[in-house]
Amino acid sequence: MSLLRPAAALPSALPSPAPVRSPSAERRSRLARHGLTVLPLLLIGGWAAVDARSVRVGAARLAAADPGWLLAALLFTCLGWVAAAVVRQGAVPERLPPGLLLASQFAAGAANHVLPAGIGAHAVTLRFLRGQGIPLARGTASIALYSLVRPVAKTAVLIVFLVAFPGVLRLGELVPDDRTLLVVAGGVGVALVAAGCLLAVVPVLRRPAARFLRTALTDARILHTRPSRVLALWGGAAATPLLQGSVIATVGFSLGLELSWAQVVLALLIASTAVGAVPAPGGIGPVDAALVFTMAAFGAPVGLATATVIAYRVITVWLPLLPGALVLSALVHRKVL
Repeated sequence: MSLLRPAAALPSALPSPAPVRSPSAERRSRLARHGLTVLPLLLIGGWAAVDARSVRVGAARLAAADPGWLLAALLFTCLGWVAAAVVRQGAVPERLPPGLLLASQFAAGAANHVLPAGIGAHAVTLRFLRGQGIPLARGTASIALYSLVRPVAKTAVLIVFLVAFPGVLRLGELVPDDRTLLVVAGGVGVALVAAGCLLAVVPVLRRPAARFLRTALTDARILHTRPSRVLALWGGAAATPLLQGSVIATVGFSLGLELSWAQVVLALLIASTAVGAVPAPGGIGPVDAALVFTMAAFGAPVGLATATVIAYRVITVWLPLLPGALVLSALVHRKVL
């Protein structure tokens, strides 16, 4: 008889107890969450101190404006947040809670005006998507799709305006010369080549980039098989510049601007297309200057065009800034973000 006997089955492993966090770790976590709750308000306060003069000038202009047109501008501003929420929903296959989605986009507006190139709004949205159980790769892919669809839709709207209003809009001073077009094309080419070289030289980036691209293409294909998502994604993206232009037009009408609605919307489309890629917070600065120049090229007095842009920024940036920061803090406090 062999002395080697099969070993008795080991008892099943007991479930390991949940790790107990020390009081100091709990205290640090609580302080970090409180800090994140207060951070938006601190950033908004610092920015307000820097740009207080624009607020005073814009408020003084608005005090003498037509209140009926200003109410219309506020309505179009609110519809802009709804359009942003619709586009965000269109970029995700899962159904998101409408109320929280709209609140997150209202809060993202405040973050967007603090950090450049839309980083603030994308960060808030990514946190919201992660809180809804969407994996990081898919949430990032939805933001990439959102960022791609918006300029494409805006370009399509711009082409429609150019075709629909060929005689009303004077574009002679706004068409770039050949040298400018070559510089822009060269810049885009250099950026693409640099990205390709970076992926070729740094192997560690290839796998995440391939995974991200595969996820983005899969989600985009799935979304474009669902008519409701296609309508939300592309319809909302096309409506966004029209709503923004309507805000500027109604603000200008309240101040006595004599340009037509089509001219103001086209001025915004041209200005944001020309300098929208400049990484300024919320597009403030480069887009404002280009918008004033474009409206002046259409025949508006420079002073009135400047007043219109400043008043537009007060309505779309400064009025909702504090409420947006409060909503952002509340969402962080409730662990929605």
